Amino acid sequence: MTLPPPRPRSLPRADFFVTGTDTGVGKSLVAAALLRHLGQTGRRAVGMKPVAAGTSWVDGRWCNDDVEALSAASNVQAPAPWVCPYLLRDAMAPHIAAENEGIPLRLDHLQACFAQLQSVSDSVVVEGAGGFSVPINATETLADLAQVLAVPVVLVVGIRLGCLNHALLTAQAIRQAGLPLVGWVANHIDPEMSAPVENVNSLAQRLGAPCWAQIPWQMQSPRISFADGLETIPSVIVPSY
Repeated sequence: MTLPPPRPRSLPRADFFVTGTDTGVGKSLVAAALLRHLGQTGRRAVGMKPVAAGTSWVDGRWCNDDVEALSAASNVQAPAPWVCPYLLRDAMAPHIAAENEGIPLRLDHLQACFAQLQSVSDSVVVEGAGGFSVPINATETLADLAQVLAVPVVLVVGIRLGCLNHALLTAQAIRQAGLPLVGWVANHIDPEMSAPVENVNSLAQRLGAPCWAQIPWQMQSPRISFADGLETIPSVIVPSY
């Protein structure tokens, strides 16, 4: 694979860690939209899925839907082992899937792959797995990874019963890790939920970060591209740091 050549830096780095209140809340949808947005600002943007659990055999290789979505939204073609250092077969908690395959998940390896991606890009968007504190081995979690990467965090909130507690606890954990929560996205994943507007308003009053966008429930295609709603994400999502 031919990597993009290094070029003089003309833009500040804009790296992000996308986490969620749970699994299945739309992290990939938001991460892909963020990648496209960053690309539209002229940045070389690449996605990273540190660990993906759950694959299918397609065209002679093991594939994961989240990894494929991030790669499709990236405008940098990076080596697959950098984009997804750990691709695990079974759809279950990453540390359990890794134990089943006899693969140790190492924080230092994930950090090294992230650094490689930084070397060929202006922006790396890292998508977590499940929630913020999901274990990756016996002693470390994805929160530890976010902490060593030291990048701003975007929180995807699945708007359903229980989301207030889940979102507030996640925001608390992000800040306790010493990381900035720069924005959050409300994804309406339950069309039967009572008082969704009131719940979003309650989060807006309490999360202490701007709501970048709301994703409406889509009956026919709940994981439609977020690209059409990119104008709802303000340009201030790209910090100067």
